[in-house]
Amino acid sequence: MNELKTFGVQLIVRHRNKKSPMAGIYLRITVNGRRTEISTKLSCPATQWDGDKERVKSGDNFPFNRTNQMLEQLKGKVISIYQELLIREEHISVTAIKNRFLGIKEEGHTLQKLIDYHYQIQENALNSATLNHYKTTARYLKEFLLERRGVDDIYLNKIDYRFLTDFEAFLRNYQPVDAGKKSIGHNTVMRHLSRVRTYANLAVRLGWIQSYPFSGYKLNFKQTSRRYLSKEELQRLEEKEFSIARLRLTRDLFLFSCYTGLAYVDISLLTPDNLSIGIDGNNWIYTQRKKTENMVRVPLLPVAAAMIEKYRNHPRAVHSETLFPGMSNQRLNCYLKEIADLCEIDKNLTFHMARHTFATTVTLSNGVPIETVSKILGHNRIATTQIYAKVVENKVSEDMQKLQHKLNDQMLNLNRTSG
Repeated sequence: MNELKTFGVQLIVRHRNKKSPMAGIYLRITVNGRRTEISTKLSCPATQWDGDKERVKSGDNFPFNRTNQMLEQLKGKVISIYQELLIREEHISVTAIKNRFLGIKEEGHTLQKLIDYHYQIQENALNSATLNHYKTTARYLKEFLLERRGVDDIYLNKIDYRFLTDFEAFLRNYQPVDAGKKSIGHNTVMRHLSRVRTYANLAVRLGWIQSYPFSGYKLNFKQTSRRYLSKEELQRLEEKEFSIARLRLTRDLFLFSCYTGLAYVDISLLTPDNLSIGIDGNNWIYTQRKKTENMVRVPLLPVAAAMIEKYRNHPRAVHSETLFPGMSNQRLNCYLKEIADLCEIDKNLTFHMARHTFATTVTLSNGVPIETVSKILGHNRIATTQIYAKVVENKVSEDMQKLQHKLNDQMLNLNRTSG
């Protein structure tokens, strides 16, 4: 549907040469505050132009009637083009009208128009983090077009297999301006292309493109290992005493995530209203994951319950009416680096690792069924949770290999003794 607010067309004159008494006559088209001008190829003495009536006044030795008749025809043509676009529910803009008037064949809708439309229809459907991811992809697309094609937009019918492979190469070779930032990893490249695929699917459904550019183009995500804390590392973290308040809070929030599986953004939004008595008569957390909007119900394990009690009367928590004092995720991850050093944990400790620890060390490794873990984590697909199950399987394999080495050593010692 068109979202037209204003449309107008008027005739104006401009002096082609200040030394000449003649002035050129132009059509000025305005759509939603934007305007363009088209030369009518006609002219008249500047003194004979009536700006209010938009016509040539009568005068000696000038065929004003014929000129006015032609001007009315040209103005009528613009109005007819506008009405045709309106009836067909096509995109109305000064460019679209001007191109139709001049007989310039348009090549269809553009990528930027598609991106804008996607944002418009998804603005209230997707969470802010996901929308920001789409904005980042759109920014990379614009940078790619400027660097590789010398334009800031492209018609959708120009997006083909070559475009996708070139964009992929651009992302893989992208050098961040900030020296502290990493280059774009393989799976992140795939995620950007996945968002481009979402745009393409939308364009197909809208009928804006006929040829689907992703035919034959496969997204290839690499299986990544989930970093987590071992049982020994988790115990070390629990038992460590911190004299600095910010490190104590960071450690406690991390442990709460380790024993609930909740992401930091979900923990930061918890209020006393999220606490409830479950079907077993014990305390549970009932909340909605911000990322997926899935409802999750988490039984409170003793460590997690102790953390809630510890911060029940904390001034910042009381003021914000949340279960815990607030702290930015960026600061938490920064403080976790200090904690890892103090606890002699040789891993790049991030807050999201707590969620991985819950899935592996706390639940799956202790025999909790994968279906239950998937439900608590709020995953849409159990296949997502199975990544953690593979981690546990690897751990079992490593433990069994260690056992095999011990058995082999025992057999060698027994043979030596017998000999």
